[in-house]
Amino acid sequence: MRLGFYPKLALTGIMKNKKTYFPYILTSLGMVMMLYIVSFLTYSESVRAMPGGVSVAGFLGLGCFVIGIFSTILLFYTNSFLIRRRKKEFGLYNILGMGKRNLARILIWETLMIAAFSILAGLGCGILFSKIAELVVANILNSDVGFAFEISGAALEMTVCWFAAIFLLILLNALRQIHLAKPIELMHSEAVGEKAPKANWILAFFGVLLLGGAYWLAISIQNPVDAMLWFFVAVIMVILATYLLFIAGSVAFCRILQKKKGYYYKTNHFISISSMVYRMKRNGAGLASICILSTMVLVMIFSTFSLWFGMDDTLRSHCPTQMVFEIVDFKSETPLNRETVVNCLNQAVREEKTAIADEMDYYTISFAGYKQGNVYLTNPDAENLSDLATDGLAMLRLMAADDFARFTGEQANLAEDEMWLVDGSFPHSEDDMFLFDRHYHITRRFAADDVFIPSDSLYIYPVRWFIVKDRAVLDQIVQAQLTAYGQNASKPALCLFVNLTTNDNETIQRCFHHIIEKLLTEAEGTITFHRTENQVTLRQELSELYGGLMFVGLFLGSLFTMAMILIIYYKQISEGYEDRERFRIMRQVGLSKAEIRRCIHSQILMVFFLPLLTALIHTCFSFPSVTHMFAALSMQNIPLMLRCMGISFVVFALLYAVVYLLTAREYEKIVA
Repeated sequence: MRLGFYPKLALTGIMKNKKTYFPYILTSLGMVMMLYIVSFLTYSESVRAMPGGVSVAGFLGLGCFVIGIFSTILLFYTNSFLIRRRKKEFGLYNILGMGKRNLARILIWETLMIAAFSILAGLGCGILFSKIAELVVANILNSDVGFAFEISGAALEMTVCWFAAIFLLILLNALRQIHLAKPIELMHSEAVGEKAPKANWILAFFGVLLLGGAYWLAISIQNPVDAMLWFFVAVIMVILATYLLFIAGSVAFCRILQKKKGYYYKTNHFISISSMVYRMKRNGAGLASICILSTMVLVMIFSTFSLWFGMDDTLRSHCPTQMVFEIVDFKSETPLNRETVVNCLNQAVREEKTAIADEMDYYTISFAGYKQGNVYLTNPDAENLSDLATDGLAMLRLMAADDFARFTGEQANLAEDEMWLVDGSFPHSEDDMFLFDRHYHITRRFAADDVFIPSDSLYIYPVRWFIVKDRAVLDQIVQAQLTAYGQNASKPALCLFVNLTTNDNETIQRCFHHIIEKLLTEAEGTITFHRTENQVTLRQELSELYGGLMFVGLFLGSLFTMAMILIIYYKQISEGYEDRERFRIMRQVGLSKAEIRRCIHSQILMVFFLPLLTALIHTCFSFPSVTHMFAALSMQNIPLMLRCMGISFVVFALLYAVVYLLTAREYEKIVA
């Protein structure tokens, strides 16, 4: 045979099957482009030189891994549709005299052509758009980057090697299928029917059980630590349950509809349900994949956008004023004298030629306590250590009544054995409590939102404020805490919160560092700072963290959306070719084109909008867990998160509807 015979056959096969091959090639091209761009940003020295660029590069490195693994799975999955469509053609070649080696050569040339075009074109697009991506990252991080154009050799090498390996594995899998199949099997691969599937009630029951358990975990766990630990368990349970319910439960559901004679024996329902019940067993996994991908996109997009747009709320919650200082005198049992601190503060601000707009301070002690009943254990025994991530563990913070009155206007006339309680999350229901073997009576309670106490809200455990009579009672508890905790004891601190009359970032930064220097000089090395924070630096850090998460979320969301569209498209195309003969027979027995069109839309709507509805339910049940995890990051703006989730779903649903309309049109063209 001539040298160009096999390449020509391969190219002819691709062109004749362009409806199935072109989307596959475009998806491969897009994934190559995405992997190169993310790899380019990971290795880019310009990105790493940006403030927070190292953290962003770390997120992007994780994104490279996810894109690479997911690309492998998706291309293998979609290639199975192509091989199924080509088996009949290969069977004809085989009958006409071509051996398995000849067919293998055609497959090799096809794979080489697709791989070469996808990798080269994908790299070209990736190189073209990599600079735009770098500018987007610079804009998110509020940084500047030059306009010099560069190509990353490391990113090129990684992308080419990864996708060359993927296409090699795909080729080997295709060769295996052709080698094992008999000519007659190849010829009739599309016409092989399925036995009527039986409703597997056991698998459907386990699917419902797993899904119910996952939903219960999502809505019942309140503690942020437990929410983080159990969220991923719930995710795995949801994925398994979704596959079980779509594979086994959907068949069971169709069987139930068949038994409802008033519903089933109508033209639209009869044809659509009869067709669905045969293909649900095989295609349930595809629908489950669409549902899982849709859920991943929705959760990823709404959560990362919630963090980004809720940055100001997080900033105010974690750092309520422009500057925050928590000062500890480590050479004595009491913090630096308040008057000394205030004098140093005023002097430093004057030297920077600005003024104080607002100043708040209080004396406090903070330590962990494990609640059992109305007793706070300060040294839990070994058998309790395994339970420290439960609701019993809390951060206890104590304040004298006069400091509390300055912030809230609430005058507390307390006895030495009385306390007020401000509970930040889980209620302390008892009226009495024991702390360091001392009995206290709680005479009044406040919700965290009822009073304002400037503090650091970045605790993953519940925070409970206890208001005591005066400084003397507080000092007694400090001494008891020092005795109980020993070398692990917390030191009392003076917390200082400052707002200046200016909003200039440079002035705030200068004052912040000047105040620290002034206090260290005045104390002659006897103090340390348990915490120093300013809103300028914190905003930059949050921009780096949340910006990196949002950028990676958008990339992965785009990848998963691309995968979802491809799966929907191939399901429509493959089912169209399978159903074409059935609908031809229906037309011959008298079914009109209008009735056939209604049957088609009834079937497609029922099948392809079921994953979207299920994804919405999954996303809604994930919302409580996401809010609890975000609470540990000081993000507690629930209305904002609800808006982000709602907008994300509406935009995604519109895209899903467009994909449905376009693919349904292709389906109709095939079966018409």
